[in-house]
Amino acid sequence: MDFAAINPLIFFSTMVAASIPVLLAALGELVVEKSGVLNLGVEGMMIIGAVCGFIAIYNSGSPFFGVLASIVAGGLLALVFGILTQVLHSNQVATGLALTLFGLGLSALIGQPFAGIKPPTFPKPDFGFLGDMPVLGQLFFKYDYLVYAAFLLVIVVSYVLNRTRAGLILRSIGENHDAAHALGYNVVRVRLAAIVFGGGCAGLGGGYLAMIRVPQWTEGMTAGVGWIALALVVFASWRPYRVILGAFLFGGVTLLQLNLQAVGIKINPAYLSMAPYIITIVALVVISGSSNRLSNLAPGSLGRLFHKTM
Repeated sequence: MDFAAINPLIFFSTMVAASIPVLLAALGELVVEKSGVLNLGVEGMMIIGAVCGFIAIYNSGSPFFGVLASIVAGGLLALVFGILTQVLHSNQVATGLALTLFGLGLSALIGQPFAGIKPPTFPKPDFGFLGDMPVLGQLFFKYDYLVYAAFLLVIVVSYVLNRTRAGLILRSIGENHDAAHALGYNVVRVRLAAIVFGGGCAGLGGGYLAMIRVPQWTEGMTAGVGWIALALVVFASWRPYRVILGAFLFGGVTLLQLNLQAVGIKINPAYLSMAPYIITIVALVVISGSSNRLSNLAPGSLGRLFHKTM
């Protein structure tokens, strides 16, 4: 076993790229849960975003259309969830699970002709001499556009939630939708907007996986990343910046198990493949050690149906 073969700089930059799908999905779900809605359909929205983004970039040759298709596909599936739960008052847990199964089945159907095909190369920004710097160049200036966009989105979401009137309204609805309604806020409209935004983020995360991270379409390629995203929202205590730490944890462990297999470590590969999910669950258990503290951090109306009254 030659552990010296693992280059720390390359490991870090690859870890950042590997964390983007779960980062985008978790960030979108965080906004949804801040509005008081629990959407368990993240996995389905990611896989729909993955297949639609792949088909769009393959047929058009344009990364822009691939990104747009991923966002729209995830957003539309999220809108279905929103209408069912917020307008028709269906159970949020059951509806989310149903949409996950629907997304997995539909993506397998429409993606079948594209299995194993390589999409066009996704472009990277040219930072000139900055990208050629010995250490900083590899750490900060070797990524594609969506990596920078994802971290910028974290900043924007954090600012909007904590520093704007729109964020205050969304958080107030998540804490107590009845009180927010009494103040004149349109609870259903705000929640639908948050749900569509979360679905768009999840779809983009799936699209990143199929267009850049792998890059190819494979049935079921999200492999539970949507469920990890749900766990990371709790891990982050519903705070956007902490989502980055959780995404790095998952991306780092995922990459580490691949590197350990490459250097020939004598462990059953099945155990190494389980490692990212086990570590995420352990971290979630540790951070959730105090159930009272966690319940105080969670939005007060999370998962509760809203019935409009006059």
